[in-house]
Amino acid sequence: MKISCIQMDMRLGEPDWNFARAEELVRAAARTEHPDVAVLPETWNTGFFPKDLEPCADRDGERTKAVFSALARELNINIVCGSVANKRTEGFFNTAYVFDRAGEVIAEYDKTHLFTPSGEHESFLCGWHTCRFTLDGKSCGLIICYDIRFPELIRTMTLEGVDLLFAVAQWPEKRTMHLETLALARAIENQMFLVLCNSVGTAGETRCGGHSAVIDPWGEYLAKAGDREEIITGEADFSVIEGIRSSINVFRDRRPELYALDRPV
Repeated sequence: MKISCIQMDMRLGEPDWNFARAEELVRAAARTEHPDVAVLPETWNTGFFPKDLEPCADRDGERTKAVFSALARELNINIVCGSVANKRTEGFFNTAYVFDRAGEVIAEYDKTHLFTPSGEHESFLCGWHTCRFTLDGKSCGLIICYDIRFPELIRTMTLEGVDLLFAVAQWPEKRTMHLETLALARAIENQMFLVLCNSVGTAGETRCGGHSAVIDPWGEYLAKAGDREEIITGEADFSVIEGIRSSINVFRDRRPELYALDRPV
């Protein structure tokens, strides 16, 4: 599976500009990289995140679905459409959508772990389910940014059969080392491919750090970005997973009867 990460620089609170730029970059990736999957970062429609979401958020994903369903169908590629600031009846959500080659929405995910240090929980409502789907016959999962700090979430998805995890983010430059370390750890400990698509540029006073990557189950980089807007592409050979999981069988050797994950800290 050939995967292109679109490390996008969006404008805070300017959805019209961001939609046009996101479409332009997906088209560029399809034209030059010929991927099976194109991936966008977190809240690319608004940036992370404007003080006033009301005038710039999508409405139940309507605009995102209209634009990227048609684009996936036209280009004959799968699109992991990052996430968008999204308004539904209950309130605002940080929502990811996944489109298959036919333009169908095959997965929808509301971010489950909201980043309280920046007040995300004061503007958004959290989701209540994990996200698993199949792309071109491969079992995939998706998380959004802060989710990557919660290994219980990702291990749960791996035990359910995920072999490829997409992590979309707007992660700040000052904690780039954390992001890189966590992404490598999640790939290695779960013996899965991990595709990290982070953004770049500034959102208010925060500068995003980029360093998007395609990582194999050994923790090796198949592709890695710098800190500017760019498209990177890596190819995942899923035949390596069985060998890794049989030679270092952490799933056989687990002791779940010892793991009390609901103990208070």
